[in-house]
Amino acid sequence: MNIEDYLNSYRPNIGILLFRGDGRVWLGRRVMDFSDLTEFADKPNEWRWQFPQGGVDKGETFEEAAFRELKEETGVTKARLLTMTPGWLVYDFPPGYRKKDWKGQRQKWAAMLFEGDDSDVDIAADDHQEFDDWRWADLEETPGLIVPFKRPIYDELVHAFAPLRDFLRATAHG
Repeated sequence: MNIEDYLNSYRPNIGILLFRGDGRVWLGRRVMDFSDLTEFADKPNEWRWQFPQGGVDKGETFEEAAFRELKEETGVTKARLLTMTPGWLVYDFPPGYRKKDWKGQRQKWAAMLFEGDDSDVDIAADDHQEFDDWRWADLEETPGLIVPFKRPIYDELVHAFAPLRDFLRATAHG
């Protein structure tokens, strides 16, 4: 299988790390249906916290997808794009879990700076609500809050975006 065929077996996706000026990141608690994730069915309240993410529409740039997904999932429109991962981060869906014919997801991640206040967050802004709660969190705690099959991606995100988080913290405190 060539690289193009390999990548095309994964759903193109955009993820968003929404940073506050103090370096904390936005997390939402997913509304989860574990019927197709039987290995997690006995733990319905664990591993539900994650960053906003979603599919990239045909003809849409990753930047456009990031702002669209951020608005749909969080209601946030007051954000600025800081940077985006240059390559793909890929994960497989667990056995028995399928989205159409995709093997998993290939993601680019956008780091954005939140330029509003907490009242600008509206997780019920879209007619297809993804989250039932939200909070600000330290970047390092996020891998332990996500479903295990996505943890390696979150570990990479912590490593990749820790310098940006540190810069935001340093500039926020003088």
